[in-house]
Amino acid sequence: MTTSTHQKPKASILVVDDEPIVVESLRDWFLEDGYRVEAARNAREALEKTARNEYDIAFLDIRMPETDGLTLQAHLAKSHPNLTIIIMTAYASVQTAVQALKAGAYDYVTKPFDPDELSHLVTRALEHRSLRTENIRLKERLEEVSTPQPILGQSPAMRQLLEMISSVSRTDSTVLIKGESGTGKELVAHAIHAGSARRYGPMIVVNCGALAEGILESELFGHEKGSFTGAHKQHQGKFELADGGTIFLDEIGAVSQRVQVELLRVLEDKVVNRLGGKSSIAVDFRVVAATNQDLETLIQRGDFREDLFWRLNVFTIDIPPLRLRPEDSVLLAEHFLDRFTRAMNRKPMALSTEAIRAIRDYSWPGNVRELQNAIERAVVVSSPPTLELKDLPLRVTRVTHQLGPLSLAEAERVHIVSILDANDWNITRTAKILEVDRGTLYNKLEKYGLSRPDAEA
Repeated sequence: MTTSTHQKPKASILVVDDEPIVVESLRDWFLEDGYRVEAARNAREALEKTARNEYDIAFLDIRMPETDGLTLQAHLAKSHPNLTIIIMTAYASVQTAVQALKAGAYDYVTKPFDPDELSHLVTRALEHRSLRTENIRLKERLEEVSTPQPILGQSPAMRQLLEMISSVSRTDSTVLIKGESGTGKELVAHAIHAGSARRYGPMIVVNCGALAEGILESELFGHEKGSFTGAHKQHQGKFELADGGTIFLDEIGAVSQRVQVELLRVLEDKVVNRLGGKSSIAVDFRVVAATNQDLETLIQRGDFREDLFWRLNVFTIDIPPLRLRPEDSVLLAEHFLDRFTRAMNRKPMALSTEAIRAIRDYSWPGNVRELQNAIERAVVVSSPPTLELKDLPLRVTRVTHQLGPLSLAEAERVHIVSILDANDWNITRTAKILEVDRGTLYNKLEKYGLSRPDAEA
């Protein structure tokens, strides 16, 4: 046996054999190599010892009185699945070896033993055990990373949505997610990816509406060095990065006609051509797209290709706005309240009755995103143990304090301010939600004397 004791891990070994000379020989050899060694004369003793102690490796004699090694192996495999088992036999038959290996044994050795062979076998077994343990840890870590935020809701619409996500996740179909701004389209996309066979692959997110045409084209398909001014090095596109996983194309309705043509080709052929490149690159990806626009209307206006629409519209998921499922607003508010109090290291808080009423009555034009922002702000200004009505943003509480019916003009004014607040006074986003152009919205702001407040009261 080798004598480099300090280089070996101090593992524990159990030797199970009814022959004293075998047990003594193995104990001496393994102790010389620096391992902890215990012995059992039969299966009963072995089970008693494994019930009290943890072992890394167990050497089991195939032929023992009462209970043989294969039967003992089956018991240990159930009670100690992480135990590495090596079978010992004086009867070197292929049938015995195959039976032991099929039952999960790491290896088998035949009597009489070669000490150096045993030493190398234990080293390999421990390395294998270490790799297996690391793989389990990595898989658990991947499970944690690939687990998206929960999609909460108890309304019938949300229960149906969750069933649809569960169904389509098990396929590789292209999915088109529809919904207003702030409804959680990206969250749904992550849930689809996490529930799919591709969950250990990459999840690549592209906000098509946030990038200019030229930049989007390079981001999606990549480019070669020197393909255009400023292309100082080769760049992999998002489709290449999504190989083996999922690519999420958010705000797909904002893609220009020119990029739509190339996008359609990539989706049909699963082949990417980098800008300035001469070769085609095969890619394996799943597409999930999302839009807050009516693509059929864009098709009628000539702004969106019908063939691309049908390529994307294989399976459609419509996310209902929060105003159509008011029973979910309080549930979500309580979830965000718990999350933000923990994140800010504050004491647990509960919603007051008045706050609950205001949250339920408000229409939430900015949907879940607006509700999340409102609760985060409220946690900052509130005093435990209760989040009060006064802690909520003015746009939410004004619904509760509104006196009497509104005129048509005042209702329009309140609605515009509400959506502006929900979108942090982003004119472009607000105009899109209101389905008016920016000029019309600016005219409304001037008409009602509205301007962005320096700070919210």
